[in-house]
Amino acid sequence: MLEDKSNIKAWLYLAPALILLTIFIFYPIINALFLVILSDYNYLQGTWQGFTLTDNFVYVFRNQNFIQALTNTMLITFVSVPVSVTLSLFVSVWLNSVAKSKGFFQTIFFLPYVTNAIAIGMAFAFLFNRNFGLINTILGWVGLNPVNWVGLGATWGNAMFSLLVYVVWGSLAFKIMVFLSGLQNIDKQYYDAARVDSTKKGRIFRRITVPLLSPMIFYITITSFIGAFKAYTEVIGMFGERLGPPGNDKALITVVALVYDALDRSGVPGALSEAAATAIVLFAITLIFTLINTRISKNRVHYAGGAK
Repeated sequence: MLEDKSNIKAWLYLAPALILLTIFIFYPIINALFLVILSDYNYLQGTWQGFTLTDNFVYVFRNQNFIQALTNTMLITFVSVPVSVTLSLFVSVWLNSVAKSKGFFQTIFFLPYVTNAIAIGMAFAFLFNRNFGLINTILGWVGLNPVNWVGLGATWGNAMFSLLVYVVWGSLAFKIMVFLSGLQNIDKQYYDAARVDSTKKGRIFRRITVPLLSPMIFYITITSFIGAFKAYTEVIGMFGERLGPPGNDKALITVVALVYDALDRSGVPGALSEAAATAIVLFAITLIFTLINTRISKNRVHYAGGAK
């Protein structure tokens, strides 16, 4: 009897979270799986011509923007994630060792996390402006010619570089916060023993800090990969709805942008099913790389008191 009452209480406590997950996670996934098998689905009339297993996916892979979107998304993911995780780890170790002004620097690095992504993107577009941006001003100080990063006629490479700088900088805050909390929970006896043995700082970092932070490094890496695959607001923030510099529209289109592009045409028969198919393809890609990361990291994560 007491066990039944405990189960009821547990379900009552879980109910709010389960309701929200059902509305915003489970139902959209099930609905996308349903939409993707409909042929020429008309959202406005709620009608379709039949069922299909491949037509909507074939359209996605034949879409001339898909390869560009997939290339951009992969590049953003596999450049920004390793760079941002590495930088945030070093910054958090440095912040943890700074006694004076520690709070000030923590606030500086935390600012991107509480600032609107679109506003930050506009600020970075200004920084990379060809005529009066800070980046080109610094290049001028060292005798280099100004570079057309994001202006009219800017190349894909220059635009992508400026976007990657923004993505990396904007993603540091959360990672630093997580790593700092992990560093503060590491037992200081490990560091004291290393100092007694006159161990070099580099070796302490490799042999103590990184292994004991490995659960958080693993968590940050997985969540960063998932977040990077969904890149969209960063591109909108820097380049607006053009998704690229003026004169080179959609040069930086991402897979998520393709989903929104199809949703904008939701009144066209089949467009909503195409958006669902694109979203499922992105989900599958994200799932595959998440499983790969999990497999690779499985034997490299150290848990204090029960490490592998």
